[in-house]
Amino acid sequence: MEQSTHPEPHSITISIRGRSITLETGKIARHANAAVMVRSGDTMLLSTACSGETPPEANFLPLKVDYQEKFSSSGKTLGGFIKREGKPTEKEILTCRLIDRPLRPMFEMGYYADTQVITTVFSYDGIHQTEPLAICGASAALTLSDIPFSKPVGAVRVGMVEDCFIVNPTLEEMEDSTLDLILAGTDDAILMIEGFCDFFTEDQIMEAIEEGHEAIKLICQRLSEWQQVIGKTKNREMLRKLPEGLMKEVGLMMEKPLQKAIRISKKSEREGVLSLINKEVVETFLKGEDSKYTLHEVDEAIRLTTAHHMRQMILKENKRCDGRNCESVRPIHIDMGLLPRTHGSALFTRGETQSIAVCTLGGETMGQRYEDLNSDGIRRFYLQYTFPPYSVGESGRMGFPSRREVGHGKLAERALTATIPHRENFPYTMRLESNITESNGSSSMASVCGGCLAMMNAGVPIRRPIAGIAMGLIFEEGKYAILSDILGIEDALGDMDFKVAGDAQGITAFQLDIKVEGITPSIMKMALAQAKRGRVHILNRMLEVCPKARETLSQYAPRIEVFKIKPSQIGTVIGPGGKQVRAIIEETGVEINIDDDGNINIASTSREGMDRARQIIHDLTAELEVGKVYTGKIVSIKEFGMFIEIFNMQGLCHISEISYSRIDTIHDYYKEGDMIDVKVLDIDRNGRVRLSHKALLNKPPTSRRCQATK
Repeated sequence: MEQSTHPEPHSITISIRGRSITLETGKIARHANAAVMVRSGDTMLLSTACSGETPPEANFLPLKVDYQEKFSSSGKTLGGFIKREGKPTEKEILTCRLIDRPLRPMFEMGYYADTQVITTVFSYDGIHQTEPLAICGASAALTLSDIPFSKPVGAVRVGMVEDCFIVNPTLEEMEDSTLDLILAGTDDAILMIEGFCDFFTEDQIMEAIEEGHEAIKLICQRLSEWQQVIGKTKNREMLRKLPEGLMKEVGLMMEKPLQKAIRISKKSEREGVLSLINKEVVETFLKGEDSKYTLHEVDEAIRLTTAHHMRQMILKENKRCDGRNCESVRPIHIDMGLLPRTHGSALFTRGETQSIAVCTLGGETMGQRYEDLNSDGIRRFYLQYTFPPYSVGESGRMGFPSRREVGHGKLAERALTATIPHRENFPYTMRLESNITESNGSSSMASVCGGCLAMMNAGVPIRRPIAGIAMGLIFEEGKYAILSDILGIEDALGDMDFKVAGDAQGITAFQLDIKVEGITPSIMKMALAQAKRGRVHILNRMLEVCPKARETLSQYAPRIEVFKIKPSQIGTVIGPGGKQVRAIIEETGVEINIDDDGNINIASTSREGMDRARQIIHDLTAELEVGKVYTGKIVSIKEFGMFIEIFNMQGLCHISEISYSRIDTIHDYYKEGDMIDVKVLDIDRNGRVRLSHKALLNKPPTSRRCQATK
């Protein structure tokens, strides 16, 4: 009998605050470099890692990270005609980014092979959330594989319920949490943070990070032990190291022109000069067919040399490319109400980063529909971010949003969510657009600032205005410099991208990516404090231009009225197959939404249309009260009386209740279609209504003869 060459399944269990995570390998997807099944409760994810050939001229890591949620994992099927997973959902794209960000800096220097990490959710229990499990599973697969991945990465989610931190909270616990923090790192350092909260202080943020890192250390320790037992030997033959002496040669050639170039403040001019320098270096070192260096090697040496000189200028001179010191914020210019026909707009410019932000208000049908493993529904507030190629002076692809655009938009959206008014106070659906028209660092935080201003310009009564800032870091040999409001080149060649949004009292969103280990808690605290000073400075500039939200809505914005009917009356308003509500919409031109509790939302740009729709619905649902007077229409006349329609009901006004005078023929006095005032005398148990017109008339005086006779 042929013996299997595959290893036997092997698993470990990690307990975090009494909650277990099990990782197993050797049973599924055995052709991959490594595959790990992660399980917590009945939630199970498969993470695989595979590497291919190294492209000949590669000078970057072509890492592809994919995450997919199988709807069958929770016993569901996708809506629509195509019942197959296809284009990734927003949740899947955001999770891909969460996995990618902490893993990318942990590949060894010189590794440029085509690499793919895929994580698939095969079982989901609706209790244990998938994002931290996906990061741990991908890290475990890379750790056990022969791919040169330097050390394990762990990840957890941290929530806060009743002032207590919870590590890896359940979905139910997160519903009551004022914090949603996902962080990933090694046993020594934090590499990635994605956090959203309800105006937390800097000290609360640090406490949450430290709480989560303790759990991460345990995960990394167990993965390291597992690697020692069954991990494959790392294949370092594919690593490309720069030839000895190349850095020195390139450095000597570039030093003088580079010192001038990195001090050019304007981005386009600086990049133009750097491009010419780079071109000259490449032509010099690749001259002739017998060149001892490759284009990849020269390009990498140029990049490292440029980074070294820029970093040294900052560390030694406290001077940045645009002439600022480390803590300065670029000049800010704001134009409110830039676009006259929008509901609200603002042009926010900070240095060479610029956003045209637009706020659009509407009814519930304008909400953004979503569907994931947990639920499907409609968001009443959402932000969409676009980054056209002209914003960086390039030509490129246009079309559906990239992963970067989705990620930046969601960061800005969730930062602003904390300040959105409650539905009871402002029943509108709000759509924000951030159109990046110039980009030179931190366009996502420009989207926060511009988005906040656009909502204020639209008359949205936000809870508190907020602003955002991106922080950077240069860290070398124990020396460091924290940078406020980073440029694009400082993001690319620096060691940290730390975005923080909020106001002077607290933080609503923060996102951190670190490219090197060794960032201590004290450095992070200093970065948070410096970010607060910069954030408050930007917010003060915003409030100088727009101190408060506009008190009236734009004339082009729809007006919305909300009122309530009894749930038992919903069917009356909707009608058979929606016939009644469609008729109201067609007649009045309004938008109508009705929820299961009987809340009716009417949106319209026409005051007349809204008033008419409200009156129709009122007439359909109003109930008559005994003793009240109403105006009704005569719909039928009989010998014994008149049937009168009031609202959606009919009542009988008997011939004896029409007048104090004797009436022989009703047609002599009234005809069908006439309007008449009547008083409700009685409503019996069967709903029959008895009406009187006579009760509203003055009773004629009684004659003296009659009194004497009596």
